[in-house]
Amino acid sequence: MTDAIDFDPNALRDKYRLERDRRIRDEGNAQYVEIADRYAHFSEDPYVEVPIDRAPLTDEVDYVIIGGGFGGLMAGARLRDAGVKNIRMIEAAADFGGTWYWNRYPGAACDIESFVYLPLLEETGYVPVEKYSRAPEIFEHSRRIARQWNLYDDACFQTSVTDMVWDEAAERWIIHTNRGDAMKARFVIMSNGPLNKPKLPGIPGIETFKGHAFHTSRWDYEYTGGDVLGNLDRLGDKRVGIIGTGATAVQCVPHLAAGAKELYVFQRTPSAVNVRGDRPTDLEWVKTLQPGWQRRRMDNFNILVSGGYQDEDLVADGWTEAFRELVHIARKESAQGLGPEKLAELAELADFATMNRIRGRIDEVVRDREVAEALKPWYRQFCKRPCFHDDYLPAFNRPSVKLVDTHGKGVERITENAIIANGETYEIDCLVFATGFEVGTGYTRRAGYDFTGKNGLAFSDAWSGGVRSLHGIMVSGFPNLFLMGAPQGGFTANYPHNLIEQAGHITYILGEAAARQAHTVEPTVEAENAWVDTIVDKARLNEDYLAACTPGYYNNEGHPQLANRRNTTYGGGSMEYFEILKAWREAGEMPGLSVA
Repeated sequence: MTDAIDFDPNALRDKYRLERDRRIRDEGNAQYVEIADRYAHFSEDPYVEVPIDRAPLTDEVDYVIIGGGFGGLMAGARLRDAGVKNIRMIEAAADFGGTWYWNRYPGAACDIESFVYLPLLEETGYVPVEKYSRAPEIFEHSRRIARQWNLYDDACFQTSVTDMVWDEAAERWIIHTNRGDAMKARFVIMSNGPLNKPKLPGIPGIETFKGHAFHTSRWDYEYTGGDVLGNLDRLGDKRVGIIGTGATAVQCVPHLAAGAKELYVFQRTPSAVNVRGDRPTDLEWVKTLQPGWQRRRMDNFNILVSGGYQDEDLVADGWTEAFRELVHIARKESAQGLGPEKLAELAELADFATMNRIRGRIDEVVRDREVAEALKPWYRQFCKRPCFHDDYLPAFNRPSVKLVDTHGKGVERITENAIIANGETYEIDCLVFATGFEVGTGYTRRAGYDFTGKNGLAFSDAWSGGVRSLHGIMVSGFPNLFLMGAPQGGFTANYPHNLIEQAGHITYILGEAAARQAHTVEPTVEAENAWVDTIVDKARLNEDYLAACTPGYYNNEGHPQLANRRNTTYGGGSMEYFEILKAWREAGEMPGLSVA
């Protein structure tokens, strides 16, 4: 490949380094404002139709699941499949859906193929309408799962956990909520979600803005008109500013551009936006699917985007395309006996070529040369989450849309009626924050509550030196408690795949505990330490790669060397992680768990 390139790798490395250095900020994650106290209104639920008014609960249930997104739904469904009847779901929102309850901004859709992203398609018999499902379809599928597995029974919506304490004598968790509840549970499964707490940028003057403002995860359709499919018909006389140009903005900017009198897009770092290529589902193809098709398709996708090899690419989209070339190079060059350094060099060249194509597409679509240059991403493809969209770039051809590129510095100040950037003042009526969710802050802060295990140990203290767990699922000192998520688990681009595996694993443990008439189950310290050592040894915290990346939540806002290796996902890849869980179950002895 080295002989065939038509670009200067050294020049690209220099350009990437220059653009990265423009954006480095010493404060890292501290540059963001927590949505609390005077900013608490940004997290209020605008979608509640009927506020719940109920008496506090002080009863006892066998299983409590905290979180009504895909993780909680999968845990509930698997428990129901195992014959469990006494389940209570606790969810802060007014319905199931998790991310897809909150993500109702115009244009919201998944960017992972719906046939691998939506869980339990075979079991529910549902066929997604398009290759990439839109938010209403995903929300409704969440509700479909809840209905089919009777998870609405005894569910507590509009209820937030405020505290949880392990009662040693009773061997029960006491769960306190904002509803005055003090319910008891034998077992608790926490699926709080990796991106569940919205954040704001710490821009001077943010609290002084007197126009209309909201976060994209709490979209205000009363103000904008329209719905998640667009048609924002109340913005025709409004000047709108949006801060943030990540995956959410890429989806909602085209609709804001179509509806607003004027739209100002304030950009610190552009996203890499590749072709989406959405299309309706071919129903004739659906008829050819054989039992077990979704599991095979999920595994096929996951192996490919984890850098593995498959004879056939079943999904064949922008995600798998990005890896196919790298895998092809690795297999070809490995056969020639090349070492890892040469392979890394070739992978970098393939990455350069892919990003050149993405930048070239911008030149083809965006008519204004200056705007096109500003929209070009100068970093390796997986320094930030890749985006796939066909309408984002054309939006900048509208005369009513202005890209305000801050050259990596960000917005300077917000006033009562304007945004100041690059020394210029942009008066606006409405300010939209597409600034994402907290990543890298403490687990209990993101969950919204702390909890206390054996001997008065607070979870925030247990993890103060970094994550410690067995398989990312159980923690010593916190009996009968299960976590679902990415830390020390099997992260994959198709995040629900990890949740599906963890839900099955937790259900197995609970089934074994019931069969053994166990009162409590928790990891031994020795097993936990061994797993932590494994995580550290296999950590994929490639500081050279990440340090060269533009700042973002993938690299601790440009400071990867300050990140804790214990807080990473399993470095052997998600498929290897899933095999570890499977082998552990097949051993049949629940090694590493103390069963009382």
